[in-house]
Amino acid sequence: MTLTYVHVGKRRSIILLALALSPSANAQSSTQDADSAERAARLDAITIVARGPESTAPEATSRLGRRAIEQVAAVHASEVMNRAPGVWISRGSGQEQLTAIRSPVLSGVGACGAFLFLEDGVPIRPTAFCNVNQLSELATELAGGIEVLRGPGSAVHGSNALHGVIDVKPRRIADSERSVTLEVGPHGFRRGFASAADSERWRVDGVATNSGSFRIDEDFQQRKLLAQWQDTSRSGEPRVLLSVSDLDQNTAGFISGEDAYRDSRRRENANPEAFRKGQALRLQSHWQWLLDGAASLSVVPYLRHDQMDFLQHFNLGQPLEENASDSAGVQLMWQQEGGWNPQIGIDAEFASGNLLEVQPLALVTGSAAQQATRPQGRHYDYRVNTGLLAAFAQSTVDLSSRWQLHSGLRAESQRFDYDNRAADGNLRDDGLPCAFGGCLFNRPADRRDQFDNANGRLGAQFAIDDTQMLVGRVVRAFRVPQAGELYRLQRGQDVADLRAETLQGIELGWRRRSSQWQASVDLYDYDKRNVILRDAQGFNVSDGVTRHRGVESSLRWQAHERWSLEAELAYSDQRYAFDRDAAAGEQIRRGNRIDTAPRWLGGARVGWQPSDADDLALEWRHQGGYALDAANTAEYPGHD
Repeated sequence: MTLTYVHVGKRRSIILLALALSPSANAQSSTQDADSAERAARLDAITIVARGPESTAPEATSRLGRRAIEQVAAVHASEVMNRAPGVWISRGSGQEQLTAIRSPVLSGVGACGAFLFLEDGVPIRPTAFCNVNQLSELATELAGGIEVLRGPGSAVHGSNALHGVIDVKPRRIADSERSVTLEVGPHGFRRGFASAADSERWRVDGVATNSGSFRIDEDFQQRKLLAQWQDTSRSGEPRVLLSVSDLDQNTAGFISGEDAYRDSRRRENANPEAFRKGQALRLQSHWQWLLDGAASLSVVPYLRHDQMDFLQHFNLGQPLEENASDSAGVQLMWQQEGGWNPQIGIDAEFASGNLLEVQPLALVTGSAAQQATRPQGRHYDYRVNTGLLAAFAQSTVDLSSRWQLHSGLRAESQRFDYDNRAADGNLRDDGLPCAFGGCLFNRPADRRDQFDNANGRLGAQFAIDDTQMLVGRVVRAFRVPQAGELYRLQRGQDVADLRAETLQGIELGWRRRSSQWQASVDLYDYDKRNVILRDAQGFNVSDGVTRHRGVESSLRWQAHERWSLEAELAYSDQRYAFDRDAAAGEQIRRGNRIDTAPRWLGGARVGWQPSDADDLALEWRHQGGYALDAANTAEYPGHD
């Protein structure tokens, strides 16, 4: 039994009680410690860079191992994810979050489309039905490792791998264990973990969390379950992963006013009626057959379901939204080791999503125009069926003992079939027109849309010596519009003639790895085009252009058998490259810094292991200043 004291925040603490249930835990402790140290140094053989055996690649990839995940014991994924250089997961109320990877913090309907979230290599949501809070559906607390690809994805990734890819890996079935962990903390925080495995065929991991808050009427309850099964004696060595997530959250509204976070206002909740409820269920299976000539064929079929209900407390009228999607797909890939190391694959996916937005009560606050244009009743009610088909090929070839060339190309087609289940246009739910020029919410007539896109990369590696290498790549990525951007329109816009966002640029990097040192430096320069935004008329348009430049570095130094130092530092310069008067009075001007894009992000940790049974760490984090609006009239100074 171990009792661990962990300090969180400035004034409050949390106590963790862990009870090992393995019958031979004490007798095997030394062996397990050695095994754990070895496991911490590696992850599963499949990486987010390639769907085949792990290999070196020019992409900038951060790996967070199981030891780091368990040491942090994150209540919110941001607490561990922000250890990757250039990554900022911004925590909202409860388990809500916004993501930034080599980008500003993006918000809005399509913001989630800039990042691809994977679970053991499979996207957790259909391409056109992402959600900005979808990271909370991943069982990061139960992960065996988390991999972050910083920047555009490779040829195996399609739409949404624009600014980065996050892949959460389950714990290995081979890590046989039986354990229960209980945690308690301030504001009614309670969390329990349970794990069981037989090391050969199955494994089950679960976590249940109940937590209050320092804010009034803010709390959440969340349950997550991972169940795995495998049979290495059967043809294809099948492996099955079942993932379940359930969130029930009472959300707190925003606070406003200068320095509101410094005084008693930070404990207030202007919207105690706000809530968010979400469920997700995913099932995937991995099959791999060895063929003649060092070749193999892998097949990964999957099924997914998600649904979410929440109150839009941040909008006038506080409409209720219900959304859901059901999807199925398969990933196929043939690969061969040796020569060009080719990988050829096909991805197919079918999905059906629906959205209902209803304002239950008449708006009685705001101006007469706001009350008239935001009527009681249905605002949107539609279903969208989508189909995706993609083919890709990539290879890695040794040009010499020092030079290695990487190439890849992907072609993808995405089809939308939209069915409006309410009256077309911007009429009220009863079919009557709104005053002041029409209702705010506009519903397009039934239609079909199709997006055909391609991405690719060309990269190289040069080995300076046995411990150092230089890497570089030219890359292009894209994301198709989300269903909400295409069909959740306003005012007089009957059709959103949107194009896929694209990002292209160049990356250069240096890597060093030795028995004591691990270090990297990466530079990037991207142009992002067809940026989708809502303009001053309320129209969804895709004519924005932005520029993203930066440098990232990371360091790990094993100074002594029991002492270690880790650090990461990132600087970015992210600017608008177009002029536009946007929604909510935002004035975008060419050359202005993009709002909510910190120039500096960094952190450092000192670790000390006085004995095999103890593990202590001291961590410091820095977040630099950033512009608060597109016009750059106000700035947040940053914090430590």
